[in-house]
Amino acid sequence: MKVLQLNVWMGRLEGDLRRFLESCDYDVICMQEVVHSDNAAEHVGRLFYDAAQIIRDSKMPYHKFFANWSSKIANGTMDMGNLILSKIPIVSTEQIFTWGEYLPDDVLVAQPTNASAVDIARLENGVIIATHHGYWDKSPVGNEKTIEAFSNVGKVLTPLAEEGPLVVCGDFNIIYDSPAFRSLDFLRDLTNEYKIETTLSGRKVPFKVPCDHILVNDKVKVLDFGVVSEVVSDHFGLQAEVEI
Repeated sequence: MKVLQLNVWMGRLEGDLRRFLESCDYDVICMQEVVHSDNAAEHVGRLFYDAAQIIRDSKMPYHKFFANWSSKIANGTMDMGNLILSKIPIVSTEQIFTWGEYLPDDVLVAQPTNASAVDIARLENGVIIATHHGYWDKSPVGNEKTIEAFSNVGKVLTPLAEEGPLVVCGDFNIIYDSPAFRSLDFLRDLTNEYKIETTLSGRKVPFKVPCDHILVNDKVKVLDFGVVSEVVSDHFGLQAEVEI
């Protein structure tokens, strides 16, 4: 099973991302910073490369969008959140907030909204897929709030790791050496194991930070792992080939 992790940066590099999705071949894709709207879809689709267009161009038959917050737009609302795409049927989904709660009519000011959740999809083949967009602090090491937020993430993922094969993908906004990461040490962090230097493409900031991660439990065998070289966002994609 081939898995892709990608923060899509609201689809700002639309052409590059669209061509990548049309040509790539993954069984599961986990995305963050995806825009979606039910009641202003035409307007949002003109401004962003949104969830509807991503789903269409990826040709992945199964999908679930999970909203973290919404904002008013064009007499409607748009949501920002995470998207799981799959070629394998999704049996059930669940969203568990680990910091804050869903925020309707949010307005971004000094820093990004830190409402965050673990979004879960159980697949027909028995694999559990989870994705998470981590608590943001300007330092990739984080702070005391980051530690608390990831402690909550660990509490959600622990029973999932005991339940069956688990693959966790996300832009965690922290590096492996962050104290906050210690709440996830019961899982293998492939970004750290494969010594990935950075997951930022340089399109937004010039720093090298390995803040995107794919984690697996001991019920998953890793066959291959690496960074996707195509620049389709301000983050590079991560890809893992795993066997159950």
